Amino acid sequence: MMNGMKRTYRLFLLFGLVVTFSSCAKKGYLFTSFHEPANEGLRMLYSYDGYKWVDLNKIYLKPEIGKQKIMRDPSMVQGPDGVFHLVWTCGWKGERGFGYASSKDLIHWSEQQFIPVLQNEPTTVNVWAPELFYDEVKKEFIIIWASTIPYRFAKGVEEEENNHRMYAITTKDFKTFSEAKLFLDPGFSVIDAVIVKKATEDYVLVLKDNTRPNRNLKVASSKDALGPYTGVSEAFSGKLTEGPTVVKLGKDWLIYYDAYGEKRYAAIKTSDFKSFKDVSAETVIPEGHKHGTIVPVSRKVIKRLRHPEFISGSRKRKVE
Repeated sequence: MMNGMKRTYRLFLLFGLVVTFSSCAKKGYLFTSFHEPANEGLRMLYSYDGYKWVDLNKIYLKPEIGKQKIMRDPSMVQGPDGVFHLVWTCGWKGERGFGYASSKDLIHWSEQQFIPVLQNEPTTVNVWAPELFYDEVKKEFIIIWASTIPYRFAKGVEEEENNHRMYAITTKDFKTFSEAKLFLDPGFSVIDAVIVKKATEDYVLVLKDNTRPNRNLKVASSKDALGPYTGVSEAFSGKLTEGPTVVKLGKDWLIYYDAYGEKRYAAIKTSDFKSFKDVSAETVIPEGHKHGTIVPVSRKVIKRLRHPEFISGSRKRKVE
């Protein structure tokens, strides 16, 4: 009887390991991207481990809206229904809104839309780096971005037209949106913020202190995705760094960012957003990659992007 129980236990353990391995093997990651001067459109990288990235080397969406018709800082999330939603910066200055499009397969896209914000603030200088986050608690999408409204906040060391604060809107369907509200005023110029869910009622905001001479990355925390975020940390990156995105790998998080002062893309690993380790040497980032966000996906999604004929042809066809 005892031997039978041991065999059953071993089989159960083996089954669990197989399921776990199979589950992990089906995971992959996409990294939205663009190349300067940002007039080509959406690019994407892919990875199976979150460390080593390959450029798909295609343009998946060419920008058609905005005065300058550019696409910078593309941020993407996959909703609970499987639809991908993309937002991006469509102008350096003079725009009070950002670009938006959606796709079920990342190959065929909806008509591009200009999402207006801060329409009651006519002196708004810019709308930069909109960042998407899906709030599972409230079942809604949060979009945060940086804008400058001159003479609204304490000037500090920045010029009035470069004194940014973070703003936010929410939506459930990308058809109706809440009124834009101030999302973060840490007492200094801030851009490139990213919301990260650590656990229930435990959120982290990775942000760029855009003041001179700092221009480096810090974190703050909140019990709610929409904030308020408090306890801004000391910088965990060097100066002249920006555009963070965060991906969870096992028990750790990797924070990728543009170390533009050193002309390289960097990565830092953390388990608690308090201690940080530079793991840039362990990563592979294609040359020319710029500010984007990482989206966990199934390997089938990556296969479709690597082999577009797979989506329109027979799904039974084996694609290596």
